[in-house]
Amino acid sequence: MIGNFIRYLMLSLVLPLGAFAAASSYAQDYPSLLAAPHRTEADRQNDKKREAEKLLTFIGPRPGWRVLDMAAGAGYSTELMARAVAPGGKVYAQNDKASEKLAARMKTPAMANAVEVVLPFDNLSDPELHDLDLVTFLFGYHDTTFMAVDRAKMDKALFDALKPGGLLVIADHSARPEDGATVGKSLHRISEKTVREEIERAGFAFVADADFLRHPEDTRTNIVFKNPTPNDEFVLKFRKP
Repeated sequence: MIGNFIRYLMLSLVLPLGAFAAASSYAQDYPSLLAAPHRTEADRQNDKKREAEKLLTFIGPRPGWRVLDMAAGAGYSTELMARAVAPGGKVYAQNDKASEKLAARMKTPAMANAVEVVLPFDNLSDPELHDLDLVTFLFGYHDTTFMAVDRAKMDKALFDALKPGGLLVIADHSARPEDGATVGKSLHRISEKTVREEIERAGFAFVADADFLRHPEDTRTNIVFKNPTPNDEFVLKFRKP
């Protein structure tokens, strides 16, 4: 423990503030978080499908952060974020309509620092959604392509909700570049190129991508629920300047 403290102190002395923040963002013990008792078997199966440890490491949530989890659904990713930002952090779970499964999850101790917000994707009007450290949008961006959602307005709302330097991480099922945003309903996919162009148009700066969910054997022409191969999926990180 003393050795860890000394290393932490040395980092604070030799690294610039920005670099130190980046380095310390990986200090959370994600394997222990994932191995915590009382997590459901369904969530542990999702961990395998999502490569959860690698995903958390890439996102880098830290204790004390305020996070908006877009398209939270039943709350799998919301709970991961809630565990990762505790103690002192808070997570807002956004859905465009109430979810009974999320409501049930909200009653568990792990979600004590999470709040459900039922808001349209393109109208994040809750007054608490400002100066956020992180927005996660995991495997739900494609859904907005066939819903009554103004994606340009949505992306600008995400930009406005973050504090300067705040992060946006998007993961989704990959479509072919030529398919753009046209196969969201039919295949539940979207082109990585399309997502990046739309997000950068809102003012975000691209930071990094990750390849741990890549499957080049996927033709990206099948619906993701009936694909004969693992789905090719992209993970992108952006920053608000």
